[in-house]
Amino acid sequence: MPLRELERIAAVNRFLKLEISKDKELQGIVELAARICGTPTALITLIDENTQYIKFKIGFRYETTTRAEAFCNHVIENDGVMMVPDALLDERFATNPLVTGDPKIRFYAGSPLTTKDGLNLGSLCVIDRQPRDLNELQQQMLSALSRQAIQLLEFDSSIEILKDQFIAAKRSEIELRSFFESSIDCHLLLGKNFEILAFNKSLERLIYRTYNQTLVRGGDMHNYLAPQLKRCFYDNYLKALRGTAVFEERKIDHSAQQTYWVVKYEPAFNPQGEIIGVSVNATDVTARVKHEETVTAQNQSLREIAFIQSHELRRPVASIMGLMELLKTDERVTGIEELQLMEKAVQELDEKIHLVVSYTTEPPPQ
Repeated sequence: MPLRELERIAAVNRFLKLEISKDKELQGIVELAARICGTPTALITLIDENTQYIKFKIGFRYETTTRAEAFCNHVIENDGVMMVPDALLDERFATNPLVTGDPKIRFYAGSPLTTKDGLNLGSLCVIDRQPRDLNELQQQMLSALSRQAIQLLEFDSSIEILKDQFIAAKRSEIELRSFFESSIDCHLLLGKNFEILAFNKSLERLIYRTYNQTLVRGGDMHNYLAPQLKRCFYDNYLKALRGTAVFEERKIDHSAQQTYWVVKYEPAFNPQGEIIGVSVNATDVTARVKHEETVTAQNQSLREIAFIQSHELRRPVASIMGLMELLKTDERVTGIEELQLMEKAVQELDEKIHLVVSYTTEPPPQ
């Protein structure tokens, strides 16, 4: 199947699923076409791969026909009005069941419903059981009405697309807002004039708890910073505003309480890639720092204990080693296996004490 036909069928299927809001206007176009052309029947049709769908009609009882039987199937292959003055005299339609049987079509004229993309989706057509003709003005009016019909359908299609896009955007906004608000980290968006554009609940609660102030969108961020933080915070903001991300770890003293934070300042961009402000994200790492300090203190205590114990053990070991040296000068004990084993054991113990002393006197790893 040619690519163009696949595109046409896809467009038809999209229009078939469309919730039409302009149904009264489209029905009015059908009735006006019948009145202008002086025929008892007029239709607006859409044609997919195998079926003709009659979407709006007057004087016609069918909801669908096969594509093979549809006169409109020939219309969509043309760009202008197609007219059949007498179907019985036209070899394309003389044996068509819609001609030989109900509804006994003899006269037909149709103008294609052409989208802005140039796809013919169906037609606006007029039908009669008697042979007849349309004058030039009637054909022009039929063509004009078909253009108006497709414009109404495309309008509804555009509205449907906008609705889908709005719903998708709203869903993404809700998901992003949910993530933004549920985060335990503090998030802040500042504009190019250091004004507050957005913030999450975590930051709002922190500012209120720390400074007894309520964050306000549009407010000056200077009003919510402690004096000792203003200079550094603003300098990092300016660096990010110029396009350089800044990362810092900071200790904050407030009301006899110390907290530790990891803060990241990043440029914020619009869809065109222009910097519109600065995103500030802060994570409270107080628990981690306190844990590291506790572990460091515990390790230091263990090192001190090991140092003391190693020196306490070293004195008796040194005494034993001195006695062993004295015994070795006595020829009477030369070659006694037990003494040799004792000497070896004392030497091993002395080596281990040396290792402990070396460990406790070396600086701890950073």
